[in-house]
Amino acid sequence: MVAKVMKAVQYFGYGGGAAALKHVKVAIPDPKADEVLLKVEAASLNAFDWKIQKGIPRPLLSRKFPYIPGTDVAGEVVQAGSAVKKFKAGDKVVALFSHATGGALAEYAVAKENLTVARPPEISATEGAALPLAALTAHIALTSVNIKLDGSGERKNILITAASGGVGHYAVQLAKLGNTHVTATCGTRNVDLVKGLGADEVLDYKTPEGASLKSPSGKKYDSVIHCAMGIPWATFEPNLSATGKVIDLTPGLSTFMTFARQKLTFSKKQLVPLFLTPKTENFEYVVNLTKEGKLRTVIV
Repeated sequence: MVAKVMKAVQYFGYGGGAAALKHVKVAIPDPKADEVLLKVEAASLNAFDWKIQKGIPRPLLSRKFPYIPGTDVAGEVVQAGSAVKKFKAGDKVVALFSHATGGALAEYAVAKENLTVARPPEISATEGAALPLAALTAHIALTSVNIKLDGSGERKNILITAASGGVGHYAVQLAKLGNTHVTATCGTRNVDLVKGLGADEVLDYKTPEGASLKSPSGKKYDSVIHCAMGIPWATFEPNLSATGKVIDLTPGLSTFMTFARQKLTFSKKQLVPLFLTPKTENFEYVVNLTKEGKLRTVIV
């Protein structure tokens, strides 16, 4: 028997940071026909979660309050909706929620069946909860520039910025499954970590060489998986190959303006904004890679 009330963390308006988070008791949600009710075992937060709290995505993504933050969880199914076919009570799973609903920082949460995947026993709840948004974003960014993760295809030179972060550290590992030479940026203390993830070259972004993004071996980048913020197009452009693309995972107004201008001028070098469109098969793919030991989550 599931209790009717649960503990959760909520905030009641934009701003305020951690001080605005309140411990509350609220009703346990009821799963809809295509949803499962989960007992949450672990949850993770991403950079976009604090951006939502600050109101940065408004009006594109307005918020209803009160709001339980977080979209990434691992847990156990306690109840399946009437239309759910893949899961039953007792199944261990990993799930991704919509940013519109949130719900991760609670004892129980509901997840759509199509954004829930089985969690093998080889993957801990903590590891599983770290995967959904970050690993899926890294996967779609790389595949959007035709990196074949089975190692086939033409060899490509890739730059990954903020490579020690959530998306970045998965992007390095996934890129090295393909036929790639990976240059990565990070801070001084994480250089050895990023090398250990498989990067061929690592730039300390605090140094003049790192700030310029120039490959130590003189390579031009076919693609950039841009996980950081605050780097202008003018820094990327001279480091790109003739048809190089920068996939911007944190696009702002300047990104969209540059993208539009490049489209109008038929530029072969492009800055491309990217938003996550999660698919079940991609979710299952990154979970399976983790099970096989080919993708690991770094928790510090």
